[in-house]
Amino acid sequence: MNQDRITAAMARVPLAFRDPPTVRLRKIALRVFLIGLFAYCLVAFNFSPERIWTGLGRLGTVASFMFPPYIWTSWAEFSEILNGLGETLAIAFLGTVLGAIFAFPLSFFGAKNINRFTFWRQTTRRGYDVIRAFETLILALIFIRAFGLGPLAGILAITVSEIGTFAKLFSEAIENTSERPVDGVKASGGSRLQQIRFGIMPQVSPVILSILLYNFESNVRSGTILGIVGAGGIGFLLSDRISAYRWGEAWSIIFLIIAMVYLIDWLSGLIRQRLIGKNELAK
Repeated sequence: MNQDRITAAMARVPLAFRDPPTVRLRKIALRVFLIGLFAYCLVAFNFSPERIWTGLGRLGTVASFMFPPYIWTSWAEFSEILNGLGETLAIAFLGTVLGAIFAFPLSFFGAKNINRFTFWRQTTRRGYDVIRAFETLILALIFIRAFGLGPLAGILAITVSEIGTFAKLFSEAIENTSERPVDGVKASGGSRLQQIRFGIMPQVSPVILSILLYNFESNVRSGTILGIVGAGGIGFLLSDRISAYRWGEAWSIIFLIIAMVYLIDWLSGLIRQRLIGKNELAK
């Protein structure tokens, strides 16, 4: 009986149960375009099975050179590696903190519920996009030219890159807050600053903390890459070992980088659990 009703309804209003012919044609055209684009990229970049097989063989040869890993026998050698790891950690930390300091006030100008002037809000947001358009590695090369080799270039590169990222993410977090606490503060006679302080900030603080911790983890990895181009840190030592074909040391350095990132991830999880709370993390 129900099937008969469904059949009759489909006969009366067929467009309610299937897409119109124009919509179906657009979907088919989109699928064909994506498949064609995928196939073109494979051909244009010489993604041939023979090249992949040859590359895997070479990769296996390089990997075989990395074992057994190198073990530093003197403190002078190992202290150089530890200094590089600490430098990378400091670059990531300072870049993240400085980026957040500059981005936090800018984020309010890009939030719709704070900045009611459409022109200024959109102009600010496009400014975020301009900053984020520059890859951290490109910024590092520019700052190396301006300030010379060393950690300062890496710190400035991460700082500028994170200003655009943090400002965008913070402004979106501010926009997604509930208006009820703000209305409560306003009804009790609170000023605009007090509405932001007591109505919005308690809602966005856990989100901002999570963003900061995650980006700090990401910047530790970015700091490794920046060191390869001369912006200080463990990346410079890793690049030096690879250039000298000292693969055992290179693998040991890579292992230490992995261990450092894992430790940071574990500690950031504890911090989030401590400051945000288990219930918030479970949501």
